[in-house]
Amino acid sequence: MVRPHSPPPTGLPARQAAVMLMRGVLEEKEQLSTLLGAGLLDRLEPADRARAQRLAVTTLRELGRADTVISQFVDKMPPAKAINVLRLAVVELCVEGAAAHGVVDSAVNLMKRSGNSPRMAGLANAVLRKVATEGPQMWPDLPPSKLPKWLRPRIVHLLDEEQTQAIEAAHQAGAPLDLTLRDEAKTTEWAGRLGAEVLPTGSLRIARNVQVSELDGYEEGAWWVQDAAAAIAAQMLGASKGERVLDMCAAPGGKTMQLAATGAEVVALDVSSERMARVEQNLSRTGMVADLVIEDALNFDAPPFDAILLDAPCSATGTIRRHPDLPFVKNGSAMAELCALQSDMIDAAVSLLKPGGRLVYCTCSLLFDEGERQAKTAMERHGLVEIETRPTGVPSEWRSRVGGLRITPNLWPERGGLDGFFMIALRKPE
Repeated sequence: MVRPHSPPPTGLPARQAAVMLMRGVLEEKEQLSTLLGAGLLDRLEPADRARAQRLAVTTLRELGRADTVISQFVDKMPPAKAINVLRLAVVELCVEGAAAHGVVDSAVNLMKRSGNSPRMAGLANAVLRKVATEGPQMWPDLPPSKLPKWLRPRIVHLLDEEQTQAIEAAHQAGAPLDLTLRDEAKTTEWAGRLGAEVLPTGSLRIARNVQVSELDGYEEGAWWVQDAAAAIAAQMLGASKGERVLDMCAAPGGKTMQLAATGAEVVALDVSSERMARVEQNLSRTGMVADLVIEDALNFDAPPFDAILLDAPCSATGTIRRHPDLPFVKNGSAMAELCALQSDMIDAAVSLLKPGGRLVYCTCSLLFDEGERQAKTAMERHGLVEIETRPTGVPSEWRSRVGGLRITPNLWPERGGLDGFFMIALRKPE
């Protein structure tokens, strides 16, 4: 007698896709954005696609704690193909509170589909049943995932052990949704309509999970998504109506729109046509205007500008709370190349400034080499002088000991934190 096959557990396609994403990050060292851009989830239904992405992101963020839990119930850690299935299941049980029966059944199925031995399927069944009983109680007391070995000592040296641990806790907590308004005069109105908190720096913050495109004001372009720390850089530049301003690495366009909203004549420059298409879309949605130029900033030539905003390419170590894949795909080997590029871009920016013009240099990095050191050496090379400006709502404690602002993810923990940035406003000699 032939028995009919049992249907696969509910949610298996999303879980299988999440494991594929994790493998791409952890084994192939590809960023999630690259994997998603390559269409890895395109065959899934929209709900499964969203679930797969959420599960992968959460598991990467919680990897340290998941491994600690697994280690309590195995003699030795399983091989890569098996461990990712277990990690995903542990996070579902301990973070999402998913029903144990469905999680365990799916994990056993995934073990078999991933080419693992029958022994691994049996191991998943035994381990996860124990995790379902004991894991949720253990979870709250486990420390967050540590920064990678190439990065952590540098952060401890720049700050200290206590602040580094606070940054790791902020990374684990993830990031809320921040919005920048097109019309600052309507801040109170939009905060009420969106159920958002008004941050001291003027950004609106939404702590709950939402579908961005379905929020009030999206279609009319009343606001755009932009981390509150990132929004401070354009405020530091202080652009005004009629000034000629360059946004030197413009994509995805948040700072371009901030500058355009001041009435300045904005040139948005970026080397990527694909990323610049996003700038064009954002400008169209918000009804603002900028001159878009697709060109390498190091080769760009134009009449001198009154002010330039340079958000330079960097390690992006300040954005780990939003991109938990970054610690696994980067190893610090590109730092020398990045620092050289940043230095060249500062030189190019200074050459494009009018005498007496203003330059804001910023990076979404936690590293001294990409921030304070770049600013210090640029000031020495070009005779630049710091403009000691502090935008509304920025505490004096955020000022770096060598000038500019040093913003770290552990700041404003009661409000949900910030992306890590260094930024400084400089003036070119007359």
